[in-house]
Amino acid sequence: MTTADVDSERPNGRSGHGPADGFDGFDGFEVFRDDRGIPHLKAGGALALARAQGHNAALDRAWQLETERHRVLGTTAAYLGAEAADWDRFARRARLADTARRCHDRLAPETAAWVGAYVDGVNAGLAEGAARAPEFAAAGLAPGRWEPWTPLGVWLSTHILFAGFPTKLWREEVARRLGDDRATLFATDGPGTSGSNGWLLTGARTTTGAPVIAGDPHRFIEDPGVYQQIRLACPEFDVVGLAVPGVPGIAHFGHAGGVAWAITNAMADYQDLYREQLRRTADGGVEALGPDGWYAVHAHTETVEVAGGEPETVEVVETDRGPVIIGDVRDDAPGDEAPDAPVISLRYPPRVTGDLGFHVLPALLRARTVADLDTALDGWVEPVNVVLAADTTGATLHRVAGHVPVRPHENRLRVVPAHDPAYAWREGAEPTPRTEVDPATGTAVMANERGLAAPLGIEFAPPHRARRIRELLGTPPGSGARGLTGPPWSSADMAAVHTDTRLASSRQLLSLLAWAPDLGPDAERLRDRLLLWDRHMGEDSADATLYSRLRADVVHRLAAHPALRPVTGDADPWRSAAYPPLFRPWLAAVPRIGYALETLLTVGLLPYEDRLAIVAASAEAVAATEAESPWGQVHRVSPWQALPGATPEEVWPGLAGDHDCVLSTSSVPGITDLFARGPAARYVWDLARREDSLWVVPFGASGVPGSAHHRDQSELWASGRLAPVTTDWNLLHRTEESTTTMTTTSEPTASAASAASTVPALRPAVHEQKVEGFGVVRLVPVDPAADAELLHRWVTEERARYWGMADHTREQVQEVYEFVDSLPTHHAYLALRDGVPAALFQTYQPDADPVGECYDVQPGDFGIHLLIAPAEGEGAVKGYTDALLTAFIGYVFSDPAHLRVVVEPDARNERALARMVRVGFELGPEIRKPEKTARLAFLTRAALGLV
Repeated sequence: MTTADVDSERPNGRSGHGPADGFDGFDGFEVFRDDRGIPHLKAGGALALARAQGHNAALDRAWQLETERHRVLGTTAAYLGAEAADWDRFARRARLADTARRCHDRLAPETAAWVGAYVDGVNAGLAEGAARAPEFAAAGLAPGRWEPWTPLGVWLSTHILFAGFPTKLWREEVARRLGDDRATLFATDGPGTSGSNGWLLTGARTTTGAPVIAGDPHRFIEDPGVYQQIRLACPEFDVVGLAVPGVPGIAHFGHAGGVAWAITNAMADYQDLYREQLRRTADGGVEALGPDGWYAVHAHTETVEVAGGEPETVEVVETDRGPVIIGDVRDDAPGDEAPDAPVISLRYPPRVTGDLGFHVLPALLRARTVADLDTALDGWVEPVNVVLAADTTGATLHRVAGHVPVRPHENRLRVVPAHDPAYAWREGAEPTPRTEVDPATGTAVMANERGLAAPLGIEFAPPHRARRIRELLGTPPGSGARGLTGPPWSSADMAAVHTDTRLASSRQLLSLLAWAPDLGPDAERLRDRLLLWDRHMGEDSADATLYSRLRADVVHRLAAHPALRPVTGDADPWRSAAYPPLFRPWLAAVPRIGYALETLLTVGLLPYEDRLAIVAASAEAVAATEAESPWGQVHRVSPWQALPGATPEEVWPGLAGDHDCVLSTSSVPGITDLFARGPAARYVWDLARREDSLWVVPFGASGVPGSAHHRDQSELWASGRLAPVTTDWNLLHRTEESTTTMTTTSEPTASAASAASTVPALRPAVHEQKVEGFGVVRLVPVDPAADAELLHRWVTEERARYWGMADHTREQVQEVYEFVDSLPTHHAYLALRDGVPAALFQTYQPDADPVGECYDVQPGDFGIHLLIAPAEGEGAVKGYTDALLTAFIGYVFSDPAHLRVVVEPDARNERALARMVRVGFELGPEIRKPEKTARLAFLTRAALGLV
């Protein structure tokens, strides 16, 4: 790297652009973006930079931040409805917000100031960010104010289920039904846990002689994504990495120039469940049974508001162990708690210690070496992670970081009795293991397996991903890893590891298939085909789909076997009313069998002959219905969205991979081939040249629908490619988001009010109608200036050729709609489906339009034009256009003066004419207009049965 290169990377070394006024002061900051819209923030100090990060998150991720704030408070059902009430009840009972407040109160003043600066930035930007985000209008929601402790609550709510404490409920049910010796029979990486990968190559293994760290956190795929690509630069530090929106700093994956780090879930067990005995006192209070007898506990009630439903009252009870999250207080005198009506409390470290480890976050940003990073991580709390790090001197780090309480081993396995002092937590925490990077191979791998963190947990991921990564890294590029050239490894070579699709866990099922007896001809052909399969879950592989269908059938036949009947069918624990619905993913037997299939086909729970018979029967069943389809056609991402259904399923891409592949796109065997968990990001940190680092996220840098950077990384992500990390300030674009002052009032600023007028979803609607099975359609007036780019894109598409504006420039389109807007007889509207622009709808008075010269205009005639948004396309959603027409016609006939709708599609547009006839229009004569030959069609109120 030349001196000029170094200067171009420095926060104050950018040539050609001066800083904003007051940049060197305390409050100023600048915002730059690369060609993919990724924010690069520059400020004169750490506090100003924290404000900048909060402000940027509010602009780019306002809806996501608002959703997370409500999740902390347990108020999501107030705008999302009854389906969200399960989480709200848990958040209230687990006292997430109160725990965040408690942890915030114990922050050191400098850390509290840093977090507070971030919150100030969020509050300053939320009104403007909400004006950009159509979801607010769709949900009927206004952004709320963030409190100083809200970021701690976001971190807590994001990770409270990470350690998988509900798995203890499953083990409890298995032990009760199958016997204590079977409690861990289904032990494997299950619902709610991780499938993350990370690896490190020392300088001896790379083309540059400097270390490379790469990997991919596999989490639930959310839209917007859980990770935000970002750069934070000030005179103290300059760090690129993956931030969690709503939380300051860069916690999990970062490159500070001199040192880089990455993590995976250690799969440690650090949360306990206690079986409580509670009783109501005569005065309405609550008592619990403890080691010293009955004692009074904290209890109060809260109300959960539910959109479209009745509010729910939740009793919040906390014993000396922790908040009660399952079961209710009995009004009668309790004896031993019935197993089908347990009362269970949750004990988790931040609730006990008042420490969430937030002081570590600014220390990570300031780290210059592996030693700095190691010292900072000594204070990490949760989630408990395995960490890989390296610096430019060649030093490396491989350790576990986090707080695991000292208590009996039984606490990790099962729900334990609250009144027995033997199960109490001891003072201190378990030591966190560490090891050296293997000098013989020059590699270190972390993939949630039973490795470095084994002393701290019970269930870990199967070893297949870790073994496969080691196998690939142990093979010189070009001789074993496909698509690579020449040893040693470069940063660009890492993508082949990220995207490897070898499914080693298929071995046991295919082995049984090889020996399956008495197969018919079709089943024999299926067997022969799968035994020749390369065992890669490739996107184009029909054999992968065939294997998945066989696996699913085997899972269901296992579930029906008498040996497992006590936990399946009507006895399936997920059916139990004793547990809140929130925990059902951990309690459902079929997914558990699917994830543990390799074990269940190997161990002696079922006789070998029974396993052979099951596989043989499945082969016959699948062979009888064999259908060719590539794996990527059925194995598609199904992301979580706070407003589900906002995007048609067809737009989500299909991917290669499977649960036990390095490309861990985790479907649920026996339930669905769709996957909700997968690589939430991919990264490659190059310690030789940071600008040679790479990254990608599933969707894009922006969380705003319609933004140019909302989906612009999707194709890269789906195809396994990565984008370069741009670090040269000269290659970035300074934006108008840069500012030297921020107002932290909750009232909208002038800029936010202006933004609201230009964002379609925030404009007043002339008509709003809910179309069943489709969504809410709102008609808002076109703003010619604000909507010119959108309309130009629509009308110049080939599919819009009948609109007659294919050769218009953006300026000409704006002029057309400015003219329309000036006419009292003509109006243009955007039709919004759940807040997202879906169509252009125009109305006119026929007697004031050239069409009126072509036919005999009748009193009450009312003309309309309709252009469906190109992004939807014909057939993207069944009945899409008909649903919009329902809303448009509802609007027209809401005025009793309108007696007949008139349309005039191009006479060549047979599809449009057929659609009109289908919804009740009567075709009229062809008419000649200067720009086209049109066909009139009429829809009367009488035809719809309206009076």
